[in-house]
Amino acid sequence: MSGQSATCPALLVSAPASGQGKTSVTAALARWHTRQGRRVRVFKTGPDFLDPMVLERASGAPVYQLDLWMNGEGDVRARLHEAASDADLILIEGVMGLFDGGISSADLAQRFGVPVLAVIDGSAMAQTFGALALGLARYREGLRVHGVAANRVGSAYHAQLLADSLPDDLHWLGALPRDAALALPERHLGLVAAGELGDIDARLDALADAWAAHASAELPPPVSFPHAVRAPVPKTLRDVRIAIARDAAFCFLYPANLDLLSEAGAELRYFSPLAGEALPACDAVWLPGGYPELHLLTLSQHAALRRALHTHVDAGRPLLAECGGMLYALDSLASVDGSAFPMAGLLPGRAQMQSRLGGLGMQSVALPEGELRGHTFHYASAQIEETPLVMASNPDGGPSREGIYRRGRFTASFMHLYFPSNPDAAVALFRP
Repeated sequence: MSGQSATCPALLVSAPASGQGKTSVTAALARWHTRQGRRVRVFKTGPDFLDPMVLERASGAPVYQLDLWMNGEGDVRARLHEAASDADLILIEGVMGLFDGGISSADLAQRFGVPVLAVIDGSAMAQTFGALALGLARYREGLRVHGVAANRVGSAYHAQLLADSLPDDLHWLGALPRDAALALPERHLGLVAAGELGDIDARLDALADAWAAHASAELPPPVSFPHAVRAPVPKTLRDVRIAIARDAAFCFLYPANLDLLSEAGAELRYFSPLAGEALPACDAVWLPGGYPELHLLTLSQHAALRRALHTHVDAGRPLLAECGGMLYALDSLASVDGSAFPMAGLLPGRAQMQSRLGGLGMQSVALPEGELRGHTFHYASAQIEETPLVMASNPDGGPSREGIYRRGRFTASFMHLYFPSNPDAAVALFRP
């Protein structure tokens, strides 16, 4: 397909607001179409780690992020073209409401000509369902709303009422019933990570079965995605071994970030601090975000890892600690109730979990290695006894601006970096 457009049926799954059931419907669609023998590729709009874990299980393929600001348009174009070259269906889960945000799901859909599936919670309405769908479809000229799906319907009769309320040019694409057994569990950062749910495949199959009762077997219209290539990755990590913490405490890893390190030539060595595993022999370390606050006692007892990380940093070797990784790197971390536990002690300071957001928003930071983009989303309050090397900025003008701390080759921040936003800078963070 080099130099040529790639064509594939595609839908962007959005809604009037958060909490309408976008992830459930996207997962049901992905699992249902996969069971029909189709190759389904799913993407997530915006910087999200948890929804993609569920959608990866539903589709059987990695779920990549699409964000016009964080990725850059070229990266988004390239990933859509790559997917369209070998998939039978592309699904993109939107973020928030269809038109919400500085760069909205509607902007993404319109930029690439992707038709929209509007998911509407129909639990407390009948014919007004059609009016709401019509408003979404007509609000912006040039946006193509292909069809509508209902979530939390009470019965087959209720579903039929909702379907009959739609104008002729809006397709009824399916429904999910109001059933607690179909709900995806949540906690403070969003959905519970898919890997922590022993019955995740049964839940996804149940969603697909429920979808099948009302599903349209018709594929959405094909979309032509022009040829595009991702930014080149410098091959300067050949023979570099990167140890990456990966378990329930450190699970926020963009597939695109891992791909980039591999493309740069690095050997990725995963280890589980929760399982008591030793730090692998390595040239660089990455402590990604996740849920260290849910595993304080276990992490506090891994003295051998603390010693190994201190030796690594004292030797001047690279270590990147992001969000939950940075919380682990502090002297101590306390739960919401104030119970504090000793952590790695790589960065002087302490943090406590709180019941309200501590940081939320896109972030851009100008590091000595170059500018990188990403985001912040956490419920922690940290008192760090170091002066930041630099402060990140929020392109939306929001209040969240995270500090980036550095000692030698040790870099720590609440910010989650998106490596493909600047491959040269990302690779330089890990180069010995």
